[in-house]
Parts: sequence; structure tokens; C-alpha cells
Amino acid sequence: MNTQEAIARRIIQLCKERGITPNKLSTISAVPQATIKSILNGESQNPGTVTIKKLCDGLEITLGEFFSTPEFDALEQEIQ
Repeated sequence: MNTQEAIARRIIQLCKERGITPNKLSTISAVPQATIKSILNGESQNPGTVTIKKLCDGLEITLGEFFSTPEFDALEQEIQ
């Protein structure tokens, strides 16, 4: 799994936990639907930190909470 896939999976997981759709996430985070779609479809090679921060704000979590998963921990180990 690469970083883009891990980000997409995390967004999907957080939406499921909250019972919301990616479109609803777009509304509550002020991130365009097209941007979220491109992240989820793997078209966005490098979603920016500002975009992820907006998604976190909409989900009412911190950046730390977003990235605090076994998938991201595994990525970190691969990079080293």
C-alpha cells in the first residue's frame, strides 16, 4: 500500500464510522467533491496537507488522529 491508498482508505473508514457519504464530507469540510473523488479514485497523486486538514476539521479530528493508524505506521517504517 502506498500513501495515496492509505489516505483514501482512511477517508472511507472515517466516513463509514460517522455514517456519512463522501459527498456529505465535501459539504462539512468545504473540500470540493471533485477533489475528494480524485483522492478516493487514486487520481490525486499527492493530496495536500491543507486539503487533509480541511477534511479533518469537517470530521472534527486532528491531523494526528487522521494519521494515527497501523497503515500509516507501516508506511513510515517502509520509508526509513
